[in-house]
Amino acid sequence: MEMPRFLRFALVGATGFLVDIAALYASFALGAGLYTGRVISYLCAATFTWGVNRRFTFASEVPPSVSEWLKFLVANAGGGLVNYATYAALVSWGTGFIGHPALAVACGSIAGLVVNYLASSRFVFNEKIPN
Repeated sequence: MEMPRFLRFALVGATGFLVDIAALYASFALGAGLYTGRVISYLCAATFTWGVNRRFTFASEVPPSVSEWLKFLVANAGGGLVNYATYAALVSWGTGFIGHPALAVACGSIAGLVVNYLASSRFVFNEKIPN
């Protein structure tokens, strides 16, 4: 039985979360702050998830291109904004999140998941959503 597409997308997102956290803490080590580091880590995670989703989730046979990557970033900007806004709100107002920004990243990732799935499936990979 084939795994439902949304579940594949969510698994890629969970792995992307690990990339996101690694890039966030690497950015901190290089001197970036909470907000700049988050922009850098988001771009790293988005690039990773684009590459894996195009093969694993949507089985795209079209060769990867910069234009498709940009289309993915633009299409997922709504989910990215939801993700970043959730993160920023939590590190700004949630005192427990300042010391643990990875938890704020997790909350942001979950908040943007459905928005990103719909945008990716419909506008980037032009898939009909049967499951």
